[in-house]
Amino acid sequence: MKIDLMRKVDYFVGIPLCFLVTRIFCFIRLFGRQKNIYPRKVLFIELSEMGSTILADPAMRKIRQKGDSELYFLIFKANVASLYLLNTVPKANIFVIREDRLLNLIMDTFRFLVWARCRGIDTVIDLELFSRYTALLTGLSGAVNRIGFHAFYNEGLYRGEMLTRRVAYNPHLHIAKNFMALVNTALAATEELPFSKTLIADSEIDLAKAEVSESALSAMNDRIRGEYPAYDEKCFRIVLINPNASDLLPQRRWMPDYFVAVMCGLLSDDENLLILITGSPAERDEAEGLKRQVGSERCVNFAGCLSLQELPVLYRIAEIMLTNDSGPGHFSAVTNLRTFVIFGPETPRLYGSLGNSMPIYAGLACSPCVSAANHRKTPCADNVCLRVIEPEMVLERLREALKENGSRDGIG
Repeated sequence: MKIDLMRKVDYFVGIPLCFLVTRIFCFIRLFGRQKNIYPRKVLFIELSEMGSTILADPAMRKIRQKGDSELYFLIFKANVASLYLLNTVPKANIFVIREDRLLNLIMDTFRFLVWARCRGIDTVIDLELFSRYTALLTGLSGAVNRIGFHAFYNEGLYRGEMLTRRVAYNPHLHIAKNFMALVNTALAATEELPFSKTLIADSEIDLAKAEVSESALSAMNDRIRGEYPAYDEKCFRIVLINPNASDLLPQRRWMPDYFVAVMCGLLSDDENLLILITGSPAERDEAEGLKRQVGSERCVNFAGCLSLQELPVLYRIAEIMLTNDSGPGHFSAVTNLRTFVIFGPETPRLYGSLGNSMPIYAGLACSPCVSAANHRKTPCADNVCLRVIEPEMVLERLREALKENGSRDGIG
């Protein structure tokens, strides 16, 4: 389904359903309030953002270690591959909902409710920011502990009263720390209003790294050679360019001609530089258009050549990556790849990568224009916040990074 249709369904169907289910829960509570139990089988819900599965990983690891909990995850089918990068949740414990058609969405919703009960899920942690759909999934899951963000006295964003522990979403705190607050709430021994009255250190959101074997690195070099036969890993330095962003917020896309200017500039600097344009199979045609505009054999269309699980291997080989504010900026965080992420409608203060990353952000008065309060939908059709980030500015930062890498490696 299209993003706007999903938002409308969440609003026009979600609100009355949340109201109805809330009344049912209120009636049940008349006969006794069920106490929270220690979390043993914990289900995380994050449907729509691939990058958020990476940002939530430190929180998932904490509850697995501190609570000795078995982890489960609920996610849209289009995004499930992001969970395989670190394999924190066993594949057998992941439930996938098909979001391509409304009928599939409805069928899989009912399948999930049965699946959750059959596995005895006792705790659900809803990572979504005020989605009515996930609130309903959380409330009807059968779990005793139901934890998520609650609006309290904020206007709008109604999604009923189905949570047993309500957490105050902090719009001034990085989302990874907000996720950690949810886990701290699940582990809390006493009630708080609102949760979570805890201090979360930066060290708590350190991200685990993906394991990459030497054989995988060798095979990846062969894959690159298959696209560019002259490639020699001892001579060439690889720069990755990710020019796309998800359909959830197309305003995050930096201008294609700006990417072309940056690629041309880098290639003119160094004859031993190889640029790989990355992306999904659906983005291959667009990447081919950029390649033609660059007009160099050392600019290779690599979009659609790898699965998401193979990206960490490529990231280990590359020198640097330039990307829009999208999944790859977070995927690269599972390696030490130096990544430059262009931000516009969102802010790196809340959604910056947890890896070796540097945000490029103009910080206009109107930015960020998307938030939990507007369901990440902006009226902006003129993303000046990105247009003012000019190619020469980005080129300068990339050149400095390549020079630093070269000096550190004894090159040049």
